[in-house]
Amino acid sequence: MTEVTAEWVVVADDVAIVSCQTAEFWFVELGAHRAMLPFASPMTGEGTPGSTAGLLDGAIALAFSGGEREPHRFTSLARYVFDLAGAYHNARRTPGHFRRAAKRLRGLGRPEIAEYLEFHAREETGHDKLVLKDLRALGLPAERIVANLDHEGVRPLCAFFDALVEVAYPVGCIGYSYCFEATAALKGREEVDALTALWPRTLDAARFLRTHSGLGSEVSHVQDMIGFIASLPAADRIEIAKATYATALLMAEGLERVGAIPDSAILARIEAAAGEKVHLQA
Repeated sequence: MTEVTAEWVVVADDVAIVSCQTAEFWFVELGAHRAMLPFASPMTGEGTPGSTAGLLDGAIALAFSGGEREPHRFTSLARYVFDLAGAYHNARRTPGHFRRAAKRLRGLGRPEIAEYLEFHAREETGHDKLVLKDLRALGLPAERIVANLDHEGVRPLCAFFDALVEVAYPVGCIGYSYCFEATAALKGREEVDALTALWPRTLDAARFLRTHSGLGSEVSHVQDMIGFIASLPAADRIEIAKATYATALLMAEGLERVGAIPDSAILARIEAAAGEKVHLQA
């Protein structure tokens, strides 16, 4: 008989995400039968790359399953600029937050997690500069825009990231990062080409986009993260999965809010942040 590895975590008002080594996942409502189900108690076993991938991807899928929360596909250059400027604030935080979490985890006797975070801090360094280069390529005052533009979809995510690294045991920041890496890896050639068609071919305003898509290093980053997380104790995997779910929920809510803003209002906010009239033409 083939041995089955299962992982699970309880989130979202008594809903358990359950996964197995094939990376398949299910949602189980515990409800009145909570005492009879094994998933009500925290898992204690070892993980596998497949079951851990299912657990994390299930967390993202569950968060995006409520309401009209399909990721907004960019339909205008103004919306692209708006979201790009918002991404700057997360990218700017990442290296320093990873180093801060690594320092605390090393002090708690978890050098392997600290080394992992320090390595990824080095990998993420400079990505905020890609945003500035892309905005400048579009003829925009990049520094003024990122300094003055308030992106209501990104603001709660940044606040959550800030809080995650300040807790006593900040392993959850890995789940936050996984959510961003995994969703970015879903952007394939068709979506990237559709976005780059928003501006003249003579311009390169997609450095950040390419890097954070399936065309860049995100796919390999996701596989690396899954392997590392799977090697961690069950208690760590639980916290990482919970943080992944919470991050994805904030991301889904932000996409819903921003998707309801008309392009004309987005353009007006970009101009207010820039302090000047801007011309965005395909």
